[in-house]
Amino acid sequence: MNKKELNELTDQELLEEARKLKSFSIMNAFLIGFLVGIVIYSVVKNTFGFLMLIPLYMAYKFSNDPKEKRRKDVEALLQERKLKQ
Repeated sequence: MNKKELNELTDQELLEEARKLKSFSIMNAFLIGFLVGIVIYSVVKNTFGFLMLIPLYMAYKFSNDPKEKRRKDVEALLQERKLKQ
């Protein structure tokens, strides 16, 4: 859905979409923290290597997820309509 389709959602559908995206954001943050923890553990244990690049790459991909932009659009629309999550 793009911005135009978000404008066509009813208030209830928009609140439901915000709930889904919020739970996605929490899980995404957990995974990024877990992967960064793996990298920090590798640095502390002096186990540098190629396998350390995999968690870094995955954390980068999780942080640049397109759903994050969608979440920001939904939050802006919620504020515009004066709705609370």
